[in-house]
Amino acid sequence: MTTHRTSESSAHPLRLTDRAVTAGLSLAVTAGVAWIGGMIYTLAGWSA
Repeated sequence: MTTHRTSESSAHPLRLTDRAVTAGLSLAVTAGVAWIGGMIYTLAGWSA
């Protein structure tokens, strides 16, 4: 029975996928922190 191995060429798109996922997560975290900061700023404005 033969084993199936991935070729060297398929490793390159996986690296691009990893970069895309990392970039997406970074953008999502940045957007979340900005949103939370905006909410804190809004609540602080209401209480003043």
